Parts: sequence; structure tokens; C-alpha cells
Amino acid sequence: MLSIEALILITGILLLLGIVSNKFSARMGVPVLVLFLLVGMLAGSEGIGGIEFENYSLANGIGTIALSLILFDGGLRTPYRSIRAAWKPAGVLATIGVFITALITGLAASWFLQIPLMEGLLLGSIVGSTDASVVFSVLRFGGVHIRRRLADTLEVESGSNDPMAIFLTVGLIQVLTGAVPLGPGLLVLFLTQVVFGTVVGLLVGWGGVWVLKNIQLSAAGLYPVLATGLALFSFGFAAAFGGSGFLAVYLTGIVIGNRRPVFHRGILLFHDAAAWLCQILMFIALGILSFPSRLLDVAGPALMISLVLILVARPIAVFLSVSLFRFSFRELTFLSWVGLKGAVPITLATFPMLAGLPGAPLMFDTVFFVVLVSALVQGWTLPWVARSLKLEVPARLPPPVTLEISSLRNVEGDIVDYFVDDECRAAGHLIKNLALPDGVVVALIVRDEQIIPPQGRSQIQFGDHVIVVLRPGVRAMVDRVFAHRELEPVILPTALEFPLRGSITAADVEQFYDLQLGAKPDATLDEIMRSRLSAKSLVPGAAVQFDRVVLSVRELTATGTVQYVGMMILPEPSPSAKPALEPELVDSENEKDQEDAPVGSSSSSSPSDRAPDELDEEPGDELGDELGEKPSSSPS
Repeated sequence: MLSIEALILITGILLLLGIVSNKFSARMGVPVLVLFLLVGMLAGSEGIGGIEFENYSLANGIGTIALSLILFDGGLRTPYRSIRAAWKPAGVLATIGVFITALITGLAASWFLQIPLMEGLLLGSIVGSTDASVVFSVLRFGGVHIRRRLADTLEVESGSNDPMAIFLTVGLIQVLTGAVPLGPGLLVLFLTQVVFGTVVGLLVGWGGVWVLKNIQLSAAGLYPVLATGLALFSFGFAAAFGGSGFLAVYLTGIVIGNRRPVFHRGILLFHDAAAWLCQILMFIALGILSFPSRLLDVAGPALMISLVLILVARPIAVFLSVSLFRFSFRELTFLSWVGLKGAVPITLATFPMLAGLPGAPLMFDTVFFVVLVSALVQGWTLPWVARSLKLEVPARLPPPVTLEISSLRNVEGDIVDYFVDDECRAAGHLIKNLALPDGVVVALIVRDEQIIPPQGRSQIQFGDHVIVVLRPGVRAMVDRVFAHRELEPVILPTALEFPLRGSITAADVEQFYDLQLGAKPDATLDEIMRSRLSAKSLVPGAAVQFDRVVLSVRELTATGTVQYVGMMILPEPSPSAKPALEPELVDSENEKDQEDAPVGSSSSSSPSDRAPDELDEEPGDELGDELGEKPSSSPS
């Protein structure tokens, strides 16, 4: 029996080795999961570490807790935009897709391992789901930059397909042990998992948002701990009623992350660290649990099962499940390749061991081998496959960094550091000509390690860091001003009014927001509005429409000039709509009809597209997160 001091030393060594292996993974392109598992195997009883560990119950507990925190972190970083864009194909993949994958893989396992059909189907169920921890790691931190819709579909699928895999695994174990007959009882088990998991996850999430926003804690560090407590409570409460704890904790994370609780950035940083710690400990523990000599014994049939899973089962499941959701053939091929396996199958493989099934050791070793093959073959080749299928999008570098406001009360504001490179739209412009909306303040310019107090005549230069204070509702406009010229511009939401100063010129508006006003370039918004409206009509609420842009008077000075203008972008007209030939006056009494008009995208699709009602509810992540990239970190 090892002393507590020895256990602490071993844990520290394993954590350090895990971090080193993560650095090696980033440089060599090897999936970090593989290296974590290899570190565990080397530390195990048949490795150089010689650690004796064959406690499947403890390994199951470690894996369950770790996966719950990893899913909670993934939910915190999943915006409602992703759910709206991908819930239909992701939901079908998470249910029907998992079932088809498990069925085909199970038939192959029964054939190659020469085991009964029910045991083969059990093995197929264990490896049928896509692992959330691996998908989050590869897509968010692994250097794979793909189209936003694809990434959203894969992330939502991986975060929500565990109930189906658990249902199939637990259900078949109960059938094999005689606890539940094969029939309607399995359907009840599945519905219980999904329904209770969903209800508990949403209720705890909404209640947690209220608690985080209204409770007054004296220490900032208690807010991430409170969020962790809510995550664990959600998992345990759902599981106590027979629901899926994994689904519940993922939904709780989504609700909390999209409601911008107090100390939001601190909560994200804390759970980012917690998720990495859980991945390292979980994969290393599962690696220690394995026996390399036993893996060699099943290498032949396990390799064949892996090939069937990767090349046959997952592609058939994808093409049958999501072909109707307007994915191209190349996108379906990529979805087929990203059936990454990880800790979930290995954790589920401990269930037959705990149930005492005769073939449980063979299943565990086979599943472990299949996970290794999947991580190596699919994970290692993922960037190459994305490039070959021409699905890669440019990396958004360098991303801006959002800094948390040092307040323990709910503050509706962001501080953003925008880096200005030679392709930044704002480069070379005076601050007063940036067409920034009302309520946005350029607080500081950092240039060559020097602090420059900003003024209206200050010029934004290459290499500057521009510190901007803004309200979340106008974030999309400010992102557009500082966007990279070569990248797709940040999409502005439609049917939402943005405030602009009346002194801004038409040229500035057209340049930064890619809009057409049809006015003289040097004409100000004040001049444009007064030229289109009569003196009698120039009142707050009066509006003028230019193609897909509506400008309305928000505030007048004592002398009658327009001080603030509201800009609203209209949805793209249908092909049959009659084009506007000239600017159109919009009666202020009909504003409600204008607001009730259908909304749509204001330009071409972009990874950072967001719906108008998401602006105040999306997680306050960096622009890098909005674009699908990992942001650089900064002290609060």
C-alpha cells in the first residue's frame, strides 16, 4: 500500500508528464488522447512505473466525474447559435446514428471475436458514440479549422450522444444478466434517460443562472466553485431519477454559459483548467488500467473491428442520418471521418466488468484497442482530411482578448483588446472616423510598449493594441470595424437597431460595414437624414430606408441637427421581390410593422454569425471563440 506522500508524488509526476505530452502533441500533431493513454500504460503494472491498478469500479468513478466536468465546460462554451444551427442533424446523429453505428459494429464484433450476437452488439454499443472530450479538444485546440456549421454539428452531437450509448450499453447488460427482458422495457429506459436528463439539466441551469446573478459572494474564487457545484448537482440529481447525468450537465453548462453570470470570464478560465486536469487524470488512469500484453492478444480481431467501425459503420450511419440536412458530399465524408472515440467507450467498457459478464475482459481489451486505433488514425489525419476535402477555413490570427471587469456584481460590459495588424480594417484610420456605435469608448492605445491616451484625431497604426470598452449588444459592430480584411466579415444581425453618431460620414459606414447608402462619401449621417426628411418630419423616430438599411432619428440637438442615428439592417429580399429604385421614407407610425418583418442574414455566411436575440445571451467569450478559434489568454 503506497503512502499518501508517495501518491501525491506520483500524481504530480503524472500531471507533469501529461502536460509535457500535450506540448509534444501540439508540435508533432499526435492526438493528445493517445499520449495521455501511453503515459498511463507506461506507468502501469506492465510499464516502467510498475503501478498495480485493477480497480474497475474506481476507474469508472474517475471517468464519470471527469467526463461530467468536461461536458460542463463544453456546454459553457457552446453558444445558442451553435444549437440553433446544428440541433437537427446533431440530434439525429446522436440517436439514430449511434444506433446504426452500434448495430453494424456489433455484428462485426460478433463475427471477428467469435462471441454471441448479444455480446457483440454490447461491444458495438460501447464504441458507438463520438467522444465529447476528444472532439472538443481536436476542434477547439487541435489546429483543425473547419466551417462553423460542421464544427457545431460535431460538438453538439458529441455532447448529446452519450444517453443513447449508455442506454444501449446498460440495456444490453440488463438483458444479458436477465434483469430486463428484450422489448418495451428498453424503450422506457431510453426515454427515462433523455426526458429526465433534459428536464433536470434545463431546470438546474435556469436556477443556477438566477443564483449566480443574485447571490452576493465575498470572494471572486467562489463563483467558479459554485458553478462546479451546480454541475455536479445536475449530474447527480438527474442520475438519481434514472436520467442521463451526462446530458443534464451538458445542458446546464449551455444555459449558464449563455446567460453571462457574474464573474463569467473567471468561471470559464477555472473550468478550462478543470477540464484539462480531468482529461489528463482520466486518460492516464484508464491507461494504467490496461494491460499491453492483453492488447496484443486481441490486436488482430480488434483491428478488423476498428476498420469496420471507421470505414463502414460510421459512414453508413452519417449518410443515412443527415443526408437530408443540406450537407454536401464532402461535408458528409468529413462527418463520417470524425467519429472519434475516447474516454466514454473505455469508461462504458468497465460496465460489463462491474456486472460480472464472462466476456467482459475481452470486451474491455478490444474497446481499448479500438479507441487507440480511432485516435491515431482519425485524430492524426483529421487536419489532412479537412484540407483534402477543401473544408478548412483560414485561422483567425491574432484574435482579440476579452478581459473580465473586476467586479463581483453583474456588469453588462466588456473590455476588449483588439490587435491591429496590416490587414485590420481599422488600420490607418483616425479614431473619430471609425464609425463606432454609441456607447463604445476607445479607452487606451498601446504602441511599442508605450501608452497613448486616445483622442478623436489619434490614428490607429499597425501593431497597436486598442483597448475598447463596450456594451455586449454592440459587440458585433465593433468586431466588424476591427475585422481582418482577408477573412469573411463579422455578420451584423438584422432587425436590431445600432446607434451611430450623426457626425459619421457615409464613406465610413460603407467601408466598415459593407453597406450602400447611395450618398456622397463625405456627407454625414446628419446631413443625409436632413436631406431626406422635411423640417416637419425631422423628429425622433422618423426613418429613411436605403436598400437594406434603415436609418432612424434617435436624438436631436437644440439646434435641430441629428446627434444620434439608429441603423437597422433588413433581411435580404427574396428573388421575386421588386428592387428599390430610390431611398424610401419610412413613416415613424409604421415602425412596428418594420420591426415585425422577417429577419435573415445580412450578408454571406460567416463562422461568427449570430441571431439578434442571442446578443445579450451568448457567452462573453473572445472573438476567437466566436470564430471557432482558441483565444489567447490574458490576466483579468
